Amino acid sequence: MWSFLLAFIPRAIVQGIPLLYGSTGEIITEKSGNLNLGIPGVMYVGGICGVIGSFFYERSAGDAANMNGFLAIAIPMLCCLLGSLLMGLLYCFLTVTLRANQNVTGLAMTTFGVGFGNFFGGSLIKLVNSDVPSIALSATSSYFSKSLPFAGKLGWFGKLFLSYGFLAYLAVIIAFAASYVLSHTRTGLHLRAVGEGPNTADAAGINVSRYKYIATCVGCMIAGLGGLYYVMDYACGVWSNDAFGDRGWLAIALVIFTIWRPNISVFASFLFGGLYILYLYLPTGIEHMEYQELYKMIPYVVTLLVLVITSMRSKRENQPPASLGLAYFREER
Repeated sequence: MWSFLLAFIPRAIVQGIPLLYGSTGEIITEKSGNLNLGIPGVMYVGGICGVIGSFFYERSAGDAANMNGFLAIAIPMLCCLLGSLLMGLLYCFLTVTLRANQNVTGLAMTTFGVGFGNFFGGSLIKLVNSDVPSIALSATSSYFSKSLPFAGKLGWFGKLFLSYGFLAYLAVIIAFAASYVLSHTRTGLHLRAVGEGPNTADAAGINVSRYKYIATCVGCMIAGLGGLYYVMDYACGVWSNDAFGDRGWLAIALVIFTIWRPNISVFASFLFGGLYILYLYLPTGIEHMEYQELYKMIPYVVTLLVLVITSMRSKRENQPPASLGLAYFREER
């Protein structure tokens, strides 16, 4: 049993990190009243932008020995953050400035993000004349996935807690920092006020549009890091078109599961990561093949159960922001 946990828990944590980035970014966005269903597309754009930056840096360096460790990390991260920021600005321009329907805009951005990633990913694959439909950035990946040097000497403790790349720890830090800002700072109070009642917040002198823009753009940048983590750490630097699966949608489902609390998202994402790969550890064989798709539904079934339970309890703190998904018309104030 212990050997099973030592093998299962690290894989669950690694699987859950992209979900943690996506859910934390979406929670911050939704606290402002914006429902961004474009998170899957944002994660896709963040991943491909990081790939583009690292691809051209690796080619300019010529050899892995000539690469600078700082630049190998900084260039893809900056490209990822810039691409995700532009997606956030596009969403805000359409939904906050032009007051377009948030649901339709988010779905359109998901479609756009996936198409954007597949187009540029396919272009890079053609540039290297790869025999397989993928591109490998193993030199850059080695910097992102490098764990603490003494992790292997600490036995099970090092394997469970210290054997991950720096982006995994950054995800946890961002989630707890977001939870603190939302709950214990004036900025967080204003942001929650905008999400709960933009009319009242506006009357109190809070710039509603500014908070919506900032929260959504910051949320998109955080979610984009989830795409970068998936490519550079989880997938070992290998980009393949349409390889993200449904992780972006699962991150959105995780927001409901955590009742809009980033600190709970830390543990919930690891739980979801475990549930996501649980089917790999359940009985296999021809006679069990038909059950694997049912096992993959477990995270979504759990989310539905939590949604039902929280709705029945009807506690205000467990409900989404009151203006979530609604455009704000100042003229109607």
